[in-house]
Amino acid sequence: MPTTLVILAAGMGSRYGGLKQLDTFGPNNETLIEYAVYDAIRAGFSDVVFIIRKEIEQAFKTRFESLLNQHIKCSFVFQDLNHLPMAFKPDESRTKPWGTGHAIWCAKTSINNPFAMINADDFYGLDAYKTMHSWLSNQDSNALNASLVGYELKNTLSEFGYVSRGICEVDSNELLTKIVERTHIKKDEKIGYHFKTETNNVPLTGKELVSMNMIGFTPAIFEVLEKEFSYFLEKNSQELKSEFYIPTVIDKLIQNYEANVTVLKTEARTFGVTYAEDKTSVKNMLNTAVERGDYPKNLWL
Repeated sequence: MPTTLVILAAGMGSRYGGLKQLDTFGPNNETLIEYAVYDAIRAGFSDVVFIIRKEIEQAFKTRFESLLNQHIKCSFVFQDLNHLPMAFKPDESRTKPWGTGHAIWCAKTSINNPFAMINADDFYGLDAYKTMHSWLSNQDSNALNASLVGYELKNTLSEFGYVSRGICEVDSNELLTKIVERTHIKKDEKIGYHFKTETNNVPLTGKELVSMNMIGFTPAIFEVLEKEFSYFLEKNSQELKSEFYIPTVIDKLIQNYEANVTVLKTEARTFGVTYAEDKTSVKNMLNTAVERGDYPKNLWL
């Protein structure tokens, strides 16, 4: 069955200080997006949809269109903050996109297959793509099903301070029952893995499964997104910073017993770039992967 990789690449990179989607990290100046597409091809994905902002279209197409279309079909969708269902109109002062749920909704006419969404600025590892592709390939496109790749917490932490992670609670059938968002997670030499609250440090094992936003859906999700996004806009369309998030939709599906969400475990390590200081660490990790033989020095030769 054909499967689609959807890359969320409309972010503004305000904390990073520039377009991290186009920044280079590999030994031959590859972007993280190129590693994602390379792994998706190896895992068996059929095509790639980029969700971008109109103002970065030329830069994106110059960098990726000719290069990647030699290896896999690529298309581009715009996340426009004025592209909304029904007659909703945002406050004229709003400049911020509407979040991951809006991004996926914007791509509804470009996706006909079971698909996986990922962040453009994260490295997920080949095993995660293989695991997700296997799940997607066995789905009925008309059924409302979802999945997410669950990473062990210890394989997701940053060297540069605290991170936030959605910790997955699963039942005996590996179905997601709840995602609990924890902030200020870190590994400390003295007290080990923990997250910080206002009053104390709460210990963690490092083996907790967390979501890194590699999430799989069937096309049936678009009807749900249309409905939920409309509900969201009824309350928030005039706010300047509110966002419509995919995890919120997933949680509602679970709580209303509308769909099963399968947690797909992986032992892969994931890393990404949030701050400019992350760049050296990411480059070192990719160089190590190349030296280990996981990737060629030049992805496209």
